[in-house]
Amino acid sequence: MQILLLGVGLQGKAALYDLVRSPQVERVIAADINDADLSAYVASLQTDKVIPVRLDVTDEDKVVDLMKSVQAVIILLTPALSLPMARLAVSQGIHFIETSYATPAHKILGPEAAAKNLAILPEFGLDPGIDLVLAGQIIQEFDEVHALHAYGSGVPETAAAGNLLKYKVSWTFAGVLRAYHRPARLLTRGQVKELSPEEIFVSKNIHMVDVEELGPMEAYPNGDAVQFLKTMGIDDTILEAGRYTLRWPGHCAFWEKMVGLGFLDESPIQVEGVSVIPRQFIHDLLLPQLQYQDHERDVVVVRVDARGIKAGRKKRVIYQVIDWRDLDTGLFAMQRTVGFTASIGAQMILRGDIQKRGLLSPITDVPVDIFFEELRQRGIAFQRQVVDV
Repeated sequence: MQILLLGVGLQGKAALYDLVRSPQVERVIAADINDADLSAYVASLQTDKVIPVRLDVTDEDKVVDLMKSVQAVIILLTPALSLPMARLAVSQGIHFIETSYATPAHKILGPEAAAKNLAILPEFGLDPGIDLVLAGQIIQEFDEVHALHAYGSGVPETAAAGNLLKYKVSWTFAGVLRAYHRPARLLTRGQVKELSPEEIFVSKNIHMVDVEELGPMEAYPNGDAVQFLKTMGIDDTILEAGRYTLRWPGHCAFWEKMVGLGFLDESPIQVEGVSVIPRQFIHDLLLPQLQYQDHERDVVVVRVDARGIKAGRKKRVIYQVIDWRDLDTGLFAMQRTVGFTASIGAQMILRGDIQKRGLLSPITDVPVDIFFEELRQRGIAFQRQVVDV
């Protein structure tokens, strides 16, 4: 296998680590604009499989040159770069894997990819990613699905959650703040409910979830749960649906005030003659205070909770994945669950485990048994629980 990895930041490092450890991967071209950090990390892996390349991805000619020598590309860049890279990948005849949400433009690109026997696999990280695979599997246990709630979380374990926010950064903090200031869509009593950014942290929209091994956590709405229901084939029976992020208690009350006061706005304000963007100010102020120490662990939770009917009887099933930072490698649980998943997706396509071509969905097109065996081999466990109703 010859694979191009574009973006070797936090999650990209985990993807590269995983690719290097695979005996089926012969060569990885790892490209990032931060060549000093990239070279240092590649050196730490002590491998001759990796070719590090300094790359500005706006240089499309250079991107194309790199794509010409590989079979697949994994994208771990900002979502805005997803579609241009997908178009280049299809034009160069290579498979495309990424962790961001699919867009209508990806769907338009799907038939061209299928005609070239290529796979486009977006939404294949943690959330979206593992959660969608779980959701696609859990609905197979029902004749009718009436409720489907998905949860994702990356937080410091309690021993490391000593700051006032009970939160530290294991993902891009700019991405976290964007997610804190975007609308959400839920399904309530069969009706679509739209929440503005100012509403997602309001107490009436928050609920508590008791997570085994961790305890009570608060869940706030995160993103669009409605868009996936038709793909799952449950849009004609579903009454309740939501996608949520889990945080330690107290987190949402803080951010409700911050959002309400405008601290996550992107419109500049004048401060003594200086133009200041509130969100950027919050980012730069908090980021240094929210860093993990080498001995501290984060914990990731992915949980899908479904209710419905099976053989005429009410049924509730919970699927869950929990992972912790690996202190031996230093890789955060967030890195492992995002980066390892993207790496697994590329390898499954090239190995023939995933055979469909065109635009794929983790909900319907990823062999669940193979995927979760791959996670298990990396120390990431899947749990299933049937709950009395």
